[in-house]
Amino acid sequence: MQTVVILIHLMIVLAMVGLILIQKSEGGGLGMGGGGGGFLSSRGTANVLTRTTAILAAIFFATSLILSILASYERKPRSMLDGGGAPSAPAVPGVPAVPGAGGGVLNQLGGGTPQQPAPAAPAAPSGPQVPRQ
Repeated sequence: MQTVVILIHLMIVLAMVGLILIQKSEGGGLGMGGGGGGFLSSRGTANVLTRTTAILAAIFFATSLILSILASYERKPRSMLDGGGAPSAPAVPGVPAVPGAGGGVLNQLGGGTPQQPAPAAPAAPSGPQVPRQ
């Protein structure tokens, strides 16, 4: 159902772009000109294109609302603050989750792993020392 509405939505978008591009602008632009009177005069064409654009815009808004309603059916409301304990899967592959770290939002965003201290500078060799002269 959602795919059909998306396809209709895209066709309406393409039709609107085409209609807007062929309309006459203030300076003449890409509009269809022509002399004489009647239905397809420059004034009659402008009225038809303006009405058609307004109708397509209304249909565009309707399909946008339908798409947002269809998308909301697939969402399940849940609270961001209720973590319910530690995350079920580790945030980083190969790094185990820290037990007792809690399931708060900040712990989940941080990956739940403790920060490791930076390695210390290597110690001096512990072999026999020769006094310097």
